Amino acid sequence: MTKRGFLLGKFMPPHAGHLSLIRAARALVDELTVLVCWLPDDPIPGETRLAWMRELAPDCRVIGHSAVVPQAPEDSPDFWPVWRGIVAAAHPEPIDYVFAGEDYGAELARQVGGFFVPLGGRVLGLSADPVAGLSASAVRSDPAAHWAYLPQPVRRHYRRTVCLHGAESTGKTTLAARLAGETGALTVGEYGRSHCEAHRERLTRDDLLLIGRAQTAMIEAAHAWAGPLLLVDTDALMTAAWTEMLLGERPAELMAQPKADLYLLLEPDLPWVDDGTRFFSDPADRHRFATIVEQVLVDAGVRFVRIAGQGPERLDAARAALGAIDE
Repeated sequence: MTKRGFLLGKFMPPHAGHLSLIRAARALVDELTVLVCWLPDDPIPGETRLAWMRELAPDCRVIGHSAVVPQAPEDSPDFWPVWRGIVAAAHPEPIDYVFAGEDYGAELARQVGGFFVPLGGRVLGLSADPVAGLSASAVRSDPAAHWAYLPQPVRRHYRRTVCLHGAESTGKTTLAARLAGETGALTVGEYGRSHCEAHRERLTRDDLLLIGRAQTAMIEAAHAWAGPLLLVDTDALMTAAWTEMLLGERPAELMAQPKADLYLLLEPDLPWVDDGTRFFSDPADRHRFATIVEQVLVDAGVRFVRIAGQGPERLDAARAALGAIDE
């Protein structure tokens, strides 16, 4: 006989405690239904959480519920009739087991006709355990502190990508290294530099498109290993600026590539240094390039902060920008 289980939650966001409960529950039944509930003003959109849960629990029937209904028995005398109807619509078949990590599961099971299986840390008195006692509100308050217990889709939601953007010889690589040293962030280097060092020939349009694509691919690959902050030495918007400066055009393909959450626009107020791969030593050319570099950010509609000064002043400005990234 087929054993069927049911559980519900907001999963705002899903974390190791949720997934441990779901995986344990799934091992005890042939079919498990997971109901993801949300309200219109939730801090994480319900549709996002529903997509996460379908990705994280592919062997479960994952259903969303978005109607505005009472959230606790004290909210309305119709609380249980309303929720019996919601559960019946989500799970029309008889329910064998109702799974929950908290005591509310006992009454839910009684109302919907299943047997309560109290999986989870709070029922077991393990509220201090880092997984069993993990709460979604604590995660929302400080995602970085709970990073080890977040699945990849949730990490990506909370991760901030910061891209250093600027003309030649503005200290992008040096600043990225210093910020990485202070924050422990993973840094994605500049593909264009290695491309130019490997192929010391005049850059063509195809070269520049490849550079932009390769940079995007490197950034995407880094997400699997990055923590709450991912530092990017450059991205396709910078390649778009290079293409405009060298060829007089700005390819739409490069402007359409994924964007960082914040760009640090490094002002050209450092001495120009020839490292063997740089182009524009003439002050007029350098000024023109800096103008293009900034206009690309403006036209892309991205958020950016100007970083100026030398030495500690430049570093302090970058620190301040990172500290205010979620404001």
